[in-house]
Amino acid sequence: MALVGKQEADVEIKAPADKFFNILRSEIHHIPNISSDKVHGVEVHEGDWETSGSVKLWKFTVDGKTETIKDKVQIDDKNKSVTFSAIEGDLFKSYKSYKATIKITTTAEGALAKVTLDYEKLSEDVPAPDKYLDFVLNILKDVDAHIIKP
Repeated sequence: MALVGKQEADVEIKAPADKFFNILRSEIHHIPNISSDKVHGVEVHEGDWETSGSVKLWKFTVDGKTETIKDKVQIDDKNKSVTFSAIEGDLFKSYKSYKATIKITTTAEGALAKVTLDYEKLSEDVPAPDKYLDFVLNILKDVDAHIIKP
């Protein structure tokens, strides 16, 4: 069984791709208000809210457990993608590395958010990070609902 893995999933977005990407790119501090049952706080530790290389600390609940993660953010405006590379946090109890990339594309029906998780487990006993993938997908659905609500 491989220790290095990748998971991918898509979420259909009804909101305009540019508005959706803008929240991920420079208004990520709104996520605790948009998805308050999942994300309890996010704060800048280095940089700012919208510059590549900035470091943010997240407090959230996944599978009924409160966790924290500190990540470094890389923003690709041309491809409308944001990558969150974990540098500290609770998931390092199970994973040697963890990176989540969210890419927004325009479709005929609206937009699509593609989530890619790249990770390395500490041992073969560690499960794939399904709960973290589901967590990210659910937050993206919350963001979409927030943007399109009247």
